[in-house]
Amino acid sequence: MPEVLTAPLVVEFPFTRSLGPVQSAFLTGLRERAVLGVRTADGRTLVPPVEYDPVTAEEIRDLVHVGVTGTVTTWAWNHAPRRGQPLDTPFAWVLVRLDGADTALLHALDAPGPEAVHTGMRVRVRWAEERSGAITDIACFEPDDGDESQVTVHAGEFEDPVAGIVAAARLDYTYSPGRAQTAFITALADRKLVGERCPSCHKVYVPPRGACPTCGLATSEQVEVGPCGTVTTFCIVNIKAKNLDIEVPYVYAHIALDGADLALHGRIGGIPYDQVRMGLRVEAVWTDGTRYPDHYRPTGEPDADYDTYKELL
Repeated sequence: MPEVLTAPLVVEFPFTRSLGPVQSAFLTGLRERAVLGVRTADGRTLVPPVEYDPVTAEEIRDLVHVGVTGTVTTWAWNHAPRRGQPLDTPFAWVLVRLDGADTALLHALDAPGPEAVHTGMRVRVRWAEERSGAITDIACFEPDDGDESQVTVHAGEFEDPVAGIVAAARLDYTYSPGRAQTAFITALADRKLVGERCPSCHKVYVPPRGACPTCGLATSEQVEVGPCGTVTTFCIVNIKAKNLDIEVPYVYAHIALDGADLALHGRIGGIPYDQVRMGLRVEAVWTDGTRYPDHYRPTGEPDADYDTYKELL
């Protein structure tokens, strides 16, 4: 049996959101070295502030100043910081109830080791040298030394308030396609499209899944399919994707390869986008240096009859 493939993958995208008056005041306050919470109708002060009371769902807008010192309510030691975390040396994740607040704020605590951290310890904000109106304006927390020079009181009225933020969302992980799809990917190197047949219903799945989703039985019999197939359905893409060198508009389609009982998706080329249609007969096009079809193009055959692919829509 060939070795099952694994590969490191990264999913990353910028997440952009606008801020309402409460979040705007909170982040703008951090830029000015002030921490603001919001007071509920029953007198609780929430930090970080929210626009609606989590208990009553009432809208809340009463901004109040809280301290830059507080108490650790719980913590966990991070012995191996990852990319993008507040500190690049081991630190503690802590929940800190700032003085004057009734809820706790999650952030990093710079400490020499886990033996120096305990629930109930007093800590204070360490401000970032450069601040832009983001949670990272708090560089981290540190043990409280009693210094009051960093305290800034502000009522929440700011010039040039922060209106929106862009946060980079990133997920690093190792992916393994499993035995069946490893065989599929390996066959692509020889420009072959290989599926697997269910021993019960005899359907051929491409890409293979290792088991029949209908019968629940393991699949192992390999079947070469294609390289031609039929467009079952499609969509026209009008928005250019970042780092994808394809001019819009273009078409992505579900393609039922000859001999397969499951349609896979691929880009349609070699034909104007407005001439792509259901039933169009296409074939895989391989380019030098690629391990998978670059796109599918028309074969010139007559369109397939609807009855031959209606079950694959």
